[in-house]
Amino acid sequence: MENKFKRTLVTCALPYANGPVHIGHLAGVYVPADIYVRFLRMRGEEVLYVCGSDEHGVPITIQAKKRGCSPQEVVDEYHHIIDESFKGFGINFDIYGRTSSKVHAENASAFFKKLLDDGKFITKESEQYYDPEAKCFLADRYIVGTCPKCGAEGAYGDQCEKCGSTLSPEELINPKSKLSGAEPIKKKTTHWYLPLQDYEQWLREWILEGHKEWRPNVYGQVKSWLDGGLQPRAVTRDLDWGIPVPVEGAEGKVLYVWFDAPIGYISNTMELLPEDWEKWWKSEETKLVHFIGKDNIVFHCIVFPAMLKAYGDGFILPDNVPANEFLNLEGEKISTSRGWAVWAHEYLQDFPGKQDVLRYVLTANAPETKDNDFSWKDFQARNNSELVAIFGNFVNRAMVLTHKYFAGVVPPLGELQDIDREAIGQLPQLKESIEQNIRAYKFREALKDAMNIARIGNKYISDTEPWKVAKTDMDRAASILNVCLQICAALSTVFEPFTPFAAQRLRQMLDCTLDWDKIGSLEALAEGHQLRPAELLFEKIEDAQIDAQLARLDSIRKAREEEAARQAASVVAPQKEEVSFEDFEAMDIRTATVLEAERVPKTDKLLKLTIDTGIDHRVIVSGIAQYYSPEDMVGKQICILANLAPRTIRGIESKGMILMARQADGKMRFITPSEVLSNGAQVG
Repeated sequence: MENKFKRTLVTCALPYANGPVHIGHLAGVYVPADIYVRFLRMRGEEVLYVCGSDEHGVPITIQAKKRGCSPQEVVDEYHHIIDESFKGFGINFDIYGRTSSKVHAENASAFFKKLLDDGKFITKESEQYYDPEAKCFLADRYIVGTCPKCGAEGAYGDQCEKCGSTLSPEELINPKSKLSGAEPIKKKTTHWYLPLQDYEQWLREWILEGHKEWRPNVYGQVKSWLDGGLQPRAVTRDLDWGIPVPVEGAEGKVLYVWFDAPIGYISNTMELLPEDWEKWWKSEETKLVHFIGKDNIVFHCIVFPAMLKAYGDGFILPDNVPANEFLNLEGEKISTSRGWAVWAHEYLQDFPGKQDVLRYVLTANAPETKDNDFSWKDFQARNNSELVAIFGNFVNRAMVLTHKYFAGVVPPLGELQDIDREAIGQLPQLKESIEQNIRAYKFREALKDAMNIARIGNKYISDTEPWKVAKTDMDRAASILNVCLQICAALSTVFEPFTPFAAQRLRQMLDCTLDWDKIGSLEALAEGHQLRPAELLFEKIEDAQIDAQLARLDSIRKAREEEAARQAASVVAPQKEEVSFEDFEAMDIRTATVLEAERVPKTDKLLKLTIDTGIDHRVIVSGIAQYYSPEDMVGKQICILANLAPRTIRGIESKGMILMARQADGKMRFITPSEVLSNGAQVG
């Protein structure tokens, strides 16, 4: 299959320009795509690398309304931040475009118009949610409520961010409009739909029969959708931000973002190569690969291919869609709305010069087949114990010793021993494994192979001890260091896709170029070749840096918990059924003072209170021990229901009930007079 392609078109999911990108985005889409592209280019293959900002999503309009500015101002700001973040991590697209560009607006409109003219759409009148106060239709993300799957508050009309479930507004419990807080109503509207069911059989044959090599998570999700039966999907939306529907009488309607965004790949290619774009999108000699997260699988494997099939005109379909699962942060799902994330641009500020460390950790822990977790302690450990202690340590020892004993000149190879041949002999097999794994989109395994070359070098230099050998046999020390330097040259090439900044610095120290074919040979660095001064490739990350990141997350968690508690406390229980005045009058509510208080043995919640009611001294057992200690209670004036029938609790007769107020968050407080009254004063 590989040999039939002359070139590869790589696209990355367009990030929403309503906020910065975070480590979940990097791990799920952009770092693996960059590894793949860098490898293909290193192998001399023709590649086009396309991405851009998705600037028409509903989250953008929500952000604009929150900030009191226009959607264009939002996307202008975040497009720049995202673009600079990618560049900061060495992710350099051939074009990073925008769906708000003129080229895209014209292309997406023409795409829609052709499908419309060819009779590929159907129109349907349907009832959609409408905000009666804001007087507008509500996109799914403008509707929030309780998740029916996990019970979380604040779930969106299309997804619950806590449990990840895909939802519809109809499934939400107690749905509300994000615009006004009003309960949305259903109102009729007409839209154009792509009848996906017409492409179901073709999709089954193309994917389920023709692409069984796709990742199980991708193949399984597609199969589940197809087995469930495809339904028509709207391609237009009632919204005031987006590409206007190019039909007379469609005022107030725009192209739906899921229809608009993937066309952006084509538009960006057109913008970059206006005369040559069809070579990349309409040639069977081009291999198309979509890098996405799992939340985009349906759009890239079912919807976009159906769009291209409906359009015709020779558009190619993806050869593979290596979608990753989600990356969690410190055991919790990353959430942009809750601020629970590590933002790419902030990382670059907090850890200057350590782009490779995050690239390495995100690849080593990549969520390729299941959700994985990022923790700052693991980040620190992988840097210190792997990049510094293995990769960096080996390179530094080899370079420093060569400068010390041979003035920085590659020494003669001399006569090899078995230990030398064994070390260098392992490299060709690892080189082959790296290539196979990268071409199969198994980047985590490929990184293990690359690090194993560093492990081989580190073990080899430790076992051969050239610093000791040099005291008695300089020729043997020369052979050892020559082998070490050949391994260093291999590392400068195999780590190019994974840690490009470190790989480039290593090549500068070695004064060599990328050469995949010389990995595992003894000819990557010639005898007599002059090396440049040694530098540290990686530095340790200290506890203080990690503690600062954990403290930031802890403050976010605490703020979230406090806000949740405030919201819970503000919830008022519904009014109970009406009672008659006679019912109320029958209750004898009086003031009383606590004389003695003690815990009820073998219980956590109960206090035994002896009180003066003005009528008598009596005992009341109350479940308030988690709120008040016995010492807090003595001398406190309270209100009681005096004529409640006695009950025996843990062998103690309790005569009456203390009046307390309970908040929605469970906290309880006494109902007490605002000034001290005589015991037995009646309330009512």
